[in-house]
Amino acid sequence: MSVPPRVVQLNEANAFLKKHPEVLFVDLLIADMNGVVRGKRIERASLHKVYERGINLPASLFALDINGSTVESTGLGLDIGDADRICYPIPNTLCYEPWQKRPTAQLLMTMHELEGQPFFADPREVLRQVVEKFDELGLTICAAFELEFYLIDQANVNGRPQPPLSPLSGKRPHSTQVYLIDDLDEYAECLQDILEGAKEQGIPADAIVKESAPAQFEVNLHHVADPIKACDYALLLKRLVKNIAYDHEMDTTFMAKPYPNQAGNGLHVHISILDKDGKNIFSCEDPEQNDALRHAIGGVLETMPASMAFLCPNVNSYRRFGAQYYVPNSPSWGIDNRTVALRVPNDSADAVRIEHRVAGADANPYLLLSAVLAGVHHGLTNKIEPGAPIEGNSYEQNEQSLPNNLRDALRELDDSEVLARYIDPKYIDIFVACKESELAEFENSISDLEYNWYLHTV
Repeated sequence: MSVPPRVVQLNEANAFLKKHPEVLFVDLLIADMNGVVRGKRIERASLHKVYERGINLPASLFALDINGSTVESTGLGLDIGDADRICYPIPNTLCYEPWQKRPTAQLLMTMHELEGQPFFADPREVLRQVVEKFDELGLTICAAFELEFYLIDQANVNGRPQPPLSPLSGKRPHSTQVYLIDDLDEYAECLQDILEGAKEQGIPADAIVKESAPAQFEVNLHHVADPIKACDYALLLKRLVKNIAYDHEMDTTFMAKPYPNQAGNGLHVHISILDKDGKNIFSCEDPEQNDALRHAIGGVLETMPASMAFLCPNVNSYRRFGAQYYVPNSPSWGIDNRTVALRVPNDSADAVRIEHRVAGADANPYLLLSAVLAGVHHGLTNKIEPGAPIEGNSYEQNEQSLPNNLRDALRELDDSEVLARYIDPKYIDIFVACKESELAEFENSISDLEYNWYLHTV
């Protein structure tokens, strides 16, 4: 990825500032390993300097754990003097922030070495290196995300979340009525502001549906023929949802499993592939007879166990799994079957695609898509057969076989020779080091349940 010509970027900045003379500040955004947005806020007058020279941020930004602390075992902190790298604007990401009281814009950034080449530990660069392998084959990835989240009350109960009071009825929801239109009405103003805010920011969100738990919703993003841009949209959508909800005196959570007895939050991704003539190579009347589709599925299924740490990167991620919540726990595929890991929608021959249904909403979209596309490329180039599609309830036919905890998932990732051919082993080492550090801290803590069970019992 070469740094775009400065003159093009300056034209972009000039046009935006001319269109928005009211803008006072610009948020410079970059996503860390956990998909948490970090960066700087600058005054309007400094925007041209950012386009001309970039901004400095420490490389350790990509060695932060979920609490924002540098994990020194990554080698990106004190070992290199906590040195800076340089971050440049990503073209066509400068847009207005509709939720701000003081007029503010935002601009996505990506990190580079001081000499100009992309910084290997930026998750956006991790994905770009995988996408490049498809470019070499003359193939273009189309991708779209479906993002689930909960609206929650700004006041917790004993540190636990609770659904927000409905602005319409004044009551807290408790139903599990999936697709219920009345539940959309309960929070209509907030949800409509999310869709309108997405439109204002150029995020292709085309629908919101009620999910199966109280105050749980899903936003569908329209597919784009640029997988990196698709991840940008998913990242920015999360930020938009959080801020719009806060304007409506509510909070949100994308935590994989916020409530013990309710569905978790998923991050499904739809993938199709275009050839050099713009034709979907998965197009077919019978998905079982399409070689490219079968091989792509075969590769994703084969690499799925090793990909789990990217799909489910946190301790809480693994609490989401269970048949009653439509979260697949084994590598499986099927045609229009929502009990499998890879669903193939076949509503029309031209729209045949792969829907990957395993990841949680807490996943970093760039790393999630990197792992999935690595599997697709591996399957296409090695002609891996996936076996027969599952018909009916896959939970009754397949035993749980995917890693069901973070420690096992990290071991699978660390040992994977296939993923190491797609994702820089140096980056895998950094990711594993960060997550092992979080896991160690979690396992050293003592939960309330342990006190309840053991303090006065044993």
